[in-house]
Amino acid sequence: MRLDDYRNSDNVEQDRGGGGGFGGGGGGIGLLFALVGSRFGIGGIVVLVIGMMVFGMNPLSLVGGGGGTQSSAVQETAEQTCARDPAHGFSCRVLASTEDTWSRLFQAQGSRYTPARLHFYDNNANSGCGAAQSAMGPFYCPTDQGVYLDPEFFNELTTKFHAAGDFAQAYVVAHEVGHHVQNLTGIADKVRSAQQQSDQAGANALQVRMELQADCYAGVWAANARSKDGRAVMEPGDAEEGLRAAQAIGDDTLQRSAGRTPVPDSFTHGTSAERVAWLKRGLASGDPGKCDTFTGNIDAP
Repeated sequence: MRLDDYRNSDNVEQDRGGGGGFGGGGGGIGLLFALVGSRFGIGGIVVLVIGMMVFGMNPLSLVGGGGGTQSSAVQETAEQTCARDPAHGFSCRVLASTEDTWSRLFQAQGSRYTPARLHFYDNNANSGCGAAQSAMGPFYCPTDQGVYLDPEFFNELTTKFHAAGDFAQAYVVAHEVGHHVQNLTGIADKVRSAQQQSDQAGANALQVRMELQADCYAGVWAANARSKDGRAVMEPGDAEEGLRAAQAIGDDTLQRSAGRTPVPDSFTHGTSAERVAWLKRGLASGDPGKCDTFTGNIDAP
């Protein structure tokens, strides 16, 4: 990707490891359970509670009514955070590119884009949605409009999911920014409201459509992103890197890799084929209007 000389985003910070408190109070904890449950089910919640105990955090605080404390950032500038290592630096440039690209796209529709904030952390931290654990993978928190990322996930993407490459990593960041776009446009609120009125299978199906739209939005960003000198950031082979990543993290593929028979009603992100198809749609069209996963058959975009 042609991002080597792109600017770094200022909307980044390195968070401290999680201490004793949780931002956002009961509402934040509810979102935390929703995030973990949507990705890993009840087993993920159990792992989260165990992780809290390992890091000296009281699981009983999950049921308390207090708001707790917000996470505090290491006192360093955004420039220092981006200079920590190549993973930080690349993520900072990708985020800056999403800011510039989505600002143009929003402006073309007569609206203004408000950037997300990227929170880097190691192993665990606090977010506006509660505790952040590396086992959760990257995620977006609508409460504080933050993207949370442990850069170690990029190594896992290569070694565990066999999806190496710079666009595979950029796709991870751009997908979470896609959730931010959903939040800004009101789509996320509508989906959460519908999920509250649905049974578990229905709520999961709606979440799948959310995730596939975020995949499509990641493709839209990549199709429209430009380098410092105005060229397309995508280079030959980049698209294939992202598509391999999308293939590797489909719900059916992950469940088979875990030795389980895929259970469609439990899917929360979509099958490998669906994720590949919607990322392709965004890449091919460059049009967020083509990312309507809530109408029609998601199997055939």
